[in-house]
Amino acid sequence: MTYKIVGEDEADIKIGKMSCTSPVGKALIGHKLDDTVKVSVPSGMKEYEIIDIKYE
Repeated sequence: MTYKIVGEDEADIKIGKMSCTSPVGKALIGHKLDDTVKVSVPSGMKEYEIIDIKYE
C-alpha cells in the first residue's frame, strides 16, 4: 500500500492520502528508508515498513 502524507484538508484515506496530524502520519514522519514503524491504533498495534520515500 502506498500513502501520501498531506495536510488535514487534503486527507482522504480511501485514495491513499493520510493526514500529517493523524497518529499514523505523525509516526511515519521523520523516519527513513527501511525503517519499521510501530503505531498504536484503535484496533491494536500496526507495523509499517518504509520501502520508498518520494518528495513531490
